[in-house]
Amino acid sequence: MISRFNTPNPDSCCSERMEHSFMSKRVIRVGVIGADTKASWAGASHIPALAAQPQFTLAAVATRHEESARSAAAAFGAERWFADPYELIGDPSIDLVTVAVKVPAHRDLVLAALAAKKAVYSESPLGATLAETEEMADAAGSLHTAIGLQGRFNPSVRRAAEIIAQGRLGRLLSARVTATTFGNGPESASAYEYFDKAASGAGFLTIAAGHVLDVVEAVLGDITEIDARTELLWPQVMLADTGTITDRDVPDHLDAIAKTSSGTPVGVQILAGVAAPDANFSLEVRGSDGWLKLTGDHPAGVQVGDLTLSSNTDFTPPDSPVAIGTGPTAADIWTGASINVGEVYASLAADITNGTHHTPGFSHALHNSRLIARVEQAALTGVRQ
Repeated sequence: MISRFNTPNPDSCCSERMEHSFMSKRVIRVGVIGADTKASWAGASHIPALAAQPQFTLAAVATRHEESARSAAAAFGAERWFADPYELIGDPSIDLVTVAVKVPAHRDLVLAALAAKKAVYSESPLGATLAETEEMADAAGSLHTAIGLQGRFNPSVRRAAEIIAQGRLGRLLSARVTATTFGNGPESASAYEYFDKAASGAGFLTIAAGHVLDVVEAVLGDITEIDARTELLWPQVMLADTGTITDRDVPDHLDAIAKTSSGTPVGVQILAGVAAPDANFSLEVRGSDGWLKLTGDHPAGVQVGDLTLSSNTDFTPPDSPVAIGTGPTAADIWTGASINVGEVYASLAADITNGTHHTPGFSHALHNSRLIARVEQAALTGVRQ
């Protein structure tokens, strides 16, 4: 018999929410940096994820311009707006600072927030370089932090990890991952040109591969060995909105063979530039006593949308996402973006309320950045890392 779920059971006990208390008397006041109304990631994911959870209030938004900051506050229902993000960080009423801007701007904002002793949720990758990531991870100390590797928080991913941890598939024999995305292809837009530049720290490997490999580790354990090959399939990119051609100087394809701490050999292929309707994700794990499979079809990658879990062993349906049904319209490319981000916020709220540190934070961001550095080194040298 095959069990398959992507519509969670709303009556489940939600034990995986780390004893998250919706009745907590403390409301966490959040300031979001980068909450623009013009197709911003923050507007599509963070804002609806926060709105779905009564333990948060959107206390402030910040952009670099007064007009956009005012518009964002009005559109998202924020109490205050700032045209200077450092003023938001310095506001004593803000408990949690969310940094959802381009990666090169992360370092200064995150360090300022940590210096102000604020909890910080930063998008991934944390730093534009490994050195920057190390600096921020060290500065975080005992403060509450969260990194935007939200795919591991998807309820189906968590349930798959539970099945593996319980040994219900028997001895793990192999795993296979295929992941495709519409991004990083032969055509793009000028607003996304920085994804094609190594200096931005936000290329195909640090984002697409970083998210995929993190989901692999969430299910099967840390990657202990990896062989990798990268390709640059489209060295020139057409910017459709301007008609200009730009050079890409980062890879846009990855093939890898890895081994995880569970002993599982894993084959991984990540392909960019796929037509949006054809993009998909699949992680299939086979053991001596059974199999499981995670699948998704969000064009922007495994980290953005919901996932379906199927298996030939019975399992309890995944928990219902806290932010289910929120976010942009069905026609929007970012539809569903709040689902996994909402799960990160739920975990972080539990940590802040209970004084725990279960949510993967900046030390985990450093782990992910070091993993991508190993991938790059393996691809460069042809030597297993």
